[in-house]
Amino acid sequence: MANAIRKITLSATRDVPINKLVLSQSNVRRTKAGISIEDLAEDIARRGLLQSLNVRPVLDATGAETGMFEIPAGGRRYRALELLVKQKRLSKTAPVPCIVRDPAVEVSAEEDSLAENVQRVALHPLDQFRAFKALCDQGAGEEEIAARFFVPPAVVKQRLRLASVSEKLLGVYADDGMTLEQLMAFTVTTDQARQEQVWEALQQSYNKEPYLIRRQLTESAVRASDRRARFVGVEAYEAAGGLVLRDLFEDDGGGWLRDVALLDRLATEKLAAEAERIATEGWKWIEVAVDIRYGHVHHLRRLNGMQTELTAAEQATFDALTAEQAKLESEYQDADELPDEVDARLGKIETTLAAFENRPVRYDPADIPRAGAFVSIDPDGHLAVERGYVRPADEPTPVANEGASGDEPGHSDGTALAAPAAQRTVITVSGEKPDDDSEDDAIKPLPERLVGELTAQRTLALRDAVANSPHVAMTALLHKLCLDTFQHSASGACLEVSVRHVFFPVQAPDLKDSLSAKAVTERQMAWEAELPKDGDALWDWLSDLDDDRRATLLAHCVSFGVNALYEKGDRYGGPGVSVHGVQQRLAQADRLARAVGLDMVAAGWRPTVDNYLSRVTKPRILEAVREAKGDHTAQLLDHLKKGEMAQEAERLLGDTGWLPEPLRLADGASSSDLSAGVVETLPAFLTDDEDTQSQQAAE
Repeated sequence: MANAIRKITLSATRDVPINKLVLSQSNVRRTKAGISIEDLAEDIARRGLLQSLNVRPVLDATGAETGMFEIPAGGRRYRALELLVKQKRLSKTAPVPCIVRDPAVEVSAEEDSLAENVQRVALHPLDQFRAFKALCDQGAGEEEIAARFFVPPAVVKQRLRLASVSEKLLGVYADDGMTLEQLMAFTVTTDQARQEQVWEALQQSYNKEPYLIRRQLTESAVRASDRRARFVGVEAYEAAGGLVLRDLFEDDGGGWLRDVALLDRLATEKLAAEAERIATEGWKWIEVAVDIRYGHVHHLRRLNGMQTELTAAEQATFDALTAEQAKLESEYQDADELPDEVDARLGKIETTLAAFENRPVRYDPADIPRAGAFVSIDPDGHLAVERGYVRPADEPTPVANEGASGDEPGHSDGTALAAPAAQRTVITVSGEKPDDDSEDDAIKPLPERLVGELTAQRTLALRDAVANSPHVAMTALLHKLCLDTFQHSASGACLEVSVRHVFFPVQAPDLKDSLSAKAVTERQMAWEAELPKDGDALWDWLSDLDDDRRATLLAHCVSFGVNALYEKGDRYGGPGVSVHGVQQRLAQADRLARAVGLDMVAAGWRPTVDNYLSRVTKPRILEAVREAKGDHTAQLLDHLKKGEMAQEAERLLGDTGWLPEPLRLADGASSSDLSAGVVETLPAFLTDDEDTQSQQAAE
């Protein structure tokens, strides 16, 4: 005969007055966790008790019930109810729903308490996201939801953003197909189609790290720290209809501005408006550009302006602030860290003093109508205005002045300077579009524009190196003189040795921010500050120079004549430089580079997505990685799409010293040793082969 199945009897439920309940010493919860008792009490006051207390009758010495009940499971709920009674919001005898355990049951009170806490299953994060979204859809605001569940409003914003991710990706997350960190990365954009597109692309890659997801979702956007964004202002950009991508889970530095075309238009319009305001000063021309290219003033004459003098009140303020600054710096010179209020005060003083030192420059009103200005944005996102530049064509020309008197400006031979005709300021706004590059499997020659940009980098670095090598500079100058003298190419004037400044018609936007550009500019400004403006005074000043400083100045001047630029030669004998001339120029540049020990890696050049890798085809990228890291590493990148390949190649090539052909010496070697042949530790997504991946998936 089969054994009868024992029927389960559940504990009875009943309402027990609060004053008949006491905490049990068998409750295993000893450490505070979760929301506070105060918050739990507020929640019970709002929605009532959602879960009954688990209680056992208190027995006397004879085993009889005393009418009191102890609580081994539900102690936090009891404390919250007790707090409500103390606050007189709940009656002392209010009935509390309880599950009353039979005192004869074999299961101990400690086991009941432990089971209630251990067997509790936390809500899946996705269910919480969707629940918050449902409350929001019902009309509850973020602040209200946060107050109901005693969490900061930022947490509610995060949960709602997670719930807004594509349902397809939420399904992947629910099935453990992606991590919570990966899901967080997708919240950078609200474009669900783009989210799904990036996730599909990642299926072909070993690397699914959250940082890569964020990078791909924002690759066509501009950071809020960009000079254009700072200049325009994120608020103005959003007011114009621009969308800002924000990361609610990591510090995003202000986010990303997705509509780059709108940002460029707003920046250009704001610059143009500033140019119109500056035009009222009477300048002949104003050039406007978001980023003025390097070397834009080398061929222009700068007017000598005078800074406006400080008024008596301004001078008094300046002296008082200078004294206060010196006193504070002396007082805290030995302090490891400045107090916040002192640090803030010093910062304010420095800002005010800088404004005094950068006072507006006053120019001769007679010079302004023939000069112009450049209007752009500086690296910090502020308006940059460079006034007082005269083009060669606008230089004053002598004209006959038959009735000139001694009191009128003019020349002793009876001529006077022609006054510029009154005219409206000509404002030009420039822009430049990046070249398109084709994509196929063959390794094509580098685009001519890219070669021009690279050789501009090399020319600038070579100038800096020559200026720091007086011996080489003197050799180069003597070489030129010998060619002119012995090959009879010199003219018959008194002395027609000259340095013709070479400008860069093609250059990358970051050229002026390179180490070489900064070094050349600083050296130029330092010499300009020393050199007398008058020709006779300059001769005397040069005569008094010692040999070392004379050689240093000579090297600096000679360096401006360095031309290592590639340009398309004329094969048919036209007026431009010939193909043979370009070849000779680059060969001599190699010789000069070897003489000064030019190292483009030491000069700060590294292959990046912007300056090289996005400008060439995939075979070119793979060739670069192969040369620097070997065939194995290049093969690991072969399956990637171009954008992802360029990003990974930038990381892999960063410290290898690899250079493209235009930046190498003629023998093809880089001046820095490449790390080719040296097997470095690669990320797991590059080193794991397919068998390892399959094995890990199986495990």
